[in-house]
Amino acid sequence: MGRDQPDLEGRIAYELDRGALSQAATEAVRGYGPQILGYLRALLPDEGAADEAFSQFSEDLWKGIEHFHRESSFKTWAYTIAWNAARRLLRDPYRRRKDRLRTSEAIQIADGVRSLTSAYRARAANDSLVKLRERLRPDEQTLLILRFDRELTWKEIARVLSPTRGPVDETLLRKRFERLSAKLRKLAEKEGLLDAPPSRPRSSH
Repeated sequence: MGRDQPDLEGRIAYELDRGALSQAATEAVRGYGPQILGYLRALLPDEGAADEAFSQFSEDLWKGIEHFHRESSFKTWAYTIAWNAARRLLRDPYRRRKDRLRTSEAIQIADGVRSLTSAYRARAANDSLVKLRERLRPDEQTLLILRFDRELTWKEIARVLSPTRGPVDETLLRKRFERLSAKLRKLAEKEGLLDAPPSRPRSSH
């Protein structure tokens, strides 16, 4: 995945440079869509909700691509859109967009991405560590997924998680990640998924 990213970023940039916004959006959803949908399905275990969030993500990317000013990688911008789409759905689980984007091209691309990620969903459902991670809050899961699974830099993760009122401090983000990693490890040890650390020998004094 990582080796393909520079080529994908280059293809998106090429389409943007020549003003082909629709083609740039197509490249983005096809290229980053499977991992974005995988992220949303990890974040939102209900598959219907995850698919709804993905549809919202696809719409927002398609409609907002003209506002991408290259202040970050496109991948980072895409995850920012996905996180915001997930947050909106989490705030209102029954929310359904009435102004759904209805271009046949967008529908076909989104459906294609969903079919490609069905195998991922089946594997993730049997992953005990993934099930443990589902016990965390959505923002905590996002932090772990973006760092562990997607290997985003701290600067990129801070941009994704930054609210509109101001940026997230990278140093605090690192410390939060360390606490979450320790928390997840303790949960895994408690469930018998990892060997507990050896106890220190008692002093004879």
